[in-house]
Amino acid sequence: MTGLRWATTNGRKGTRTTAATAASAARSRHPARPPRLTHLDALESEAVHVFREAAAEFERPVLLFSGGKDSIVMLHLAAKAFWPARVPFGLLHVDTGHNFPEVLKFRDHAVAEAAVRLEVARVQDYIDDGRLRERADGTRNPLQTVPLLDAINTHRFDAVFGGGRRDEEKARAKERVFSLRDEFGQWDPRRQRPELWSLYNGRHRPGEHVRVFPLSNFTELDVWQYIEREQIELPSIYFAHRREVFRRGGMWLTAGDWGGPKPDELETVQTRSVRYRTVGDMSCTGAVDSHAETVPEIIAEIAASTLTERGATRADDKLSEAAMEDRKREGYF
Repeated sequence: MTGLRWATTNGRKGTRTTAATAASAARSRHPARPPRLTHLDALESEAVHVFREAAAEFERPVLLFSGGKDSIVMLHLAAKAFWPARVPFGLLHVDTGHNFPEVLKFRDHAVAEAAVRLEVARVQDYIDDGRLRERADGTRNPLQTVPLLDAINTHRFDAVFGGGRRDEEKARAKERVFSLRDEFGQWDPRRQRPELWSLYNGRHRPGEHVRVFPLSNFTELDVWQYIEREQIELPSIYFAHRREVFRRGGMWLTAGDWGGPKPDELETVQTRSVRYRTVGDMSCTGAVDSHAETVPEIIAEIAASTLTERGATRADDKLSEAAMEDRKREGYF
């Protein structure tokens, strides 16, 4: 054995390996340090903290859950926050009636796996009984606000977790992690409360509620890197697949019974390799050309993209310069 001769404390000579001696010398030069946290560790820790703070401050919280990637990551984080206990609140989905079938199927699968309660508020019910009218452009995303606020009032939810992120859209970038809504469910940007360090203000009067955004400081790339690290399952719609789509407003929309395409406007159906960066109502959610079939391929695609997630794929955000802020003032997500 290759080794060094060394003297023991009892005076006898022994053998010490070269490798052991080198390791000891290295430890003396560099004292043991705690493992360095990654940015995903920091984001996860912050989100878990937000979930626990809200659960402690509010009596009747609920988590908005569409079956999309952000709400799936939120459910995953909520499960971590309260493990080994169950998630101590239910889920709420506002179904426009034009949701992607793959996403609804995955929504029900995820709910069953998590063993949590799901409430569904349906836009179609409001159209059928005359409380809402179909829009001329066929878009149902703006119609979600009334069913959402009715569900919040009916179930007396005082905190509503949402998957909004600050990198998505400029109106969302303005919001705090705890965002107060008045008794009509409306958001007033002038009533933003300061959030110093990790101190959140959940105080509200009867009838008011607070929207809580645990993913505020995630970016789209962070979300996908977290999905990869945690091996989180997603609907197939997020990965490249062959689909019938047509061009409208610079986006590839899915052909279907919701109202597209329009032959008189020369909208023709094509079969292309596409995937979705965000999901929502089919009438306003566009696909992007892609061949990314795995999470690492999607991460590489997003890292190289110069377009934001919603800017590339959400027609309802393009209705006006302040479209999202106007909807949020009315009580939208």
